[in-house]
Formats: sequence, structure tokens, C-alpha cells
Amino acid sequence: MRLLVTRPEPDGERTAATLRARGHEALVSPLLRVEAVPDADLGAGSWAGLIVTSRNAIRALAGHPRAHELLGLPVFTVGRRTAEAAREAGFADTISADGDAQALVRLVLTQRRAGGGPLLYLAGADRTGDVAGALTEAGLTVETIVVYRAIMVKELPMPVRVALAARELDGVLHFSRRSADVYLRCARSADMLESALAPLQYCLSPQVAEPLVAAGGEKVVIAPRPEEAALLELLRP
Repeated sequence: MRLLVTRPEPDGERTAATLRARGHEALVSPLLRVEAVPDADLGAGSWAGLIVTSRNAIRALAGHPRAHELLGLPVFTVGRRTAEAAREAGFADTISADGDAQALVRLVLTQRRAGGGPLLYLAGADRTGDVAGALTEAGLTVETIVVYRAIMVKELPMPVRVALAARELDGVLHFSRRSADVYLRCARSADMLESALAPLQYCLSPQVAEPLVAAGGEKVVIAPRPEEAALLELLRP
């Protein structure tokens, strides 16, 4: 299959390498550019643990001058890949929800009781789920600190537009709702929405798929679990 990978780097090229090893052709076109917030204020609190929903947060923290202060804390992550990134960054105590934002909330609630020490949520500037809000409603104290931001591209690169217009792509891989939104916005701007929705749209979760379905996508496929391995399992050899 010839596939378009839309996720930010360095994950986009890593996914593409996996696809190529499996015999697919992969065209990488990140729709978001991730930037760390170097001066993020981590506060003066005595944190009881960290909440992380993306590897981008771990990468951003790696360059923070106070990162070493957090290494001894337990880390609650949304998925296994993020937990792996946390361990590689030096966090020894990590636990993954192996799911989505709701699964992460449930995990934290099983591990932490209301009235316990405050938790630090290392977040992106744009978030689709309210993890901190759900935990706060349950009685936990959560401080959200933005440590990275994702900048949207303004248009699809010419090689992508040419491939879509010629119907040369078999599928498009979407890993976040925001990147799916950007894909649609760029397609509309180029007056090629129909061509953009013609390939199979492989989505990490129902939430990611929502804007594609709303835009009229009729060939939307959703991974059975919100993780890369499950998404790639959907691809035929």
C-alpha cells in the first residue's frame, strides 16, 4: 500500500520506517510542528506525581533546566509508548493506562486518593480531553503546565497534493484529532476535499475520526485500541 503519514516528527518518520519494513510505501507529511516551551514554569510545589498524555511532553521536559527535580516522581501515562519514552528519559516509576484520556483518568483515580499530594500535568497548549478537570472533580489536586505547543501547517506540500489528485494514495494515517482537522482544513483550502477523502482514512480512535466523518468521509477505519500497533494492524500487506 502507498500511505500518507501525517503525524509530527520524529514520530512520523519512525512510523514510516515501520511501514516500509512491512512492505508499504510511506510518504511523510507532518501537519503539526511540535515546539517545546523552554521557559515553562514548573512551580514550587512538592509534587506527588506526573501526568503525561504525549511523548512530546517528555521530549520537551528533557531540555528543561529543572527536569532533574522531577525524575524521582511516579509518572502516569496515557499509553505504553509514552511510558517507554518516560523510562528512556530517566523516570523509573511509570505506569501506563494503555488507552485514551478517560482510561488515564481511571488509572490515576485507582492509584491516588482525594486529598493526597498535588499532581503535575505536563500538557500541550491544545488539548482535546480535560484530564485535569475530570481529576479535579474527583477531588484530586492537579496543576496543568504547558510544556509544548503544536504549530499547524498552512497547506499540504505539493507532492502530497499531486498524489491525492492523482488518486495514488491507498490510505492516510491520522494519529490525533487536531492533525485530522488540519488535514481537512488544508484540503479545503486547496479545493481538493473529495480527493483528500478518497483514500482510506485510518484513525487512532473514534475521536480522531469524528471530523473526517463529519466532512463526508465514507472510508474511515478506526483502530480497535488507541495505539500505533493496533492502527498498523489494520493495514493489509
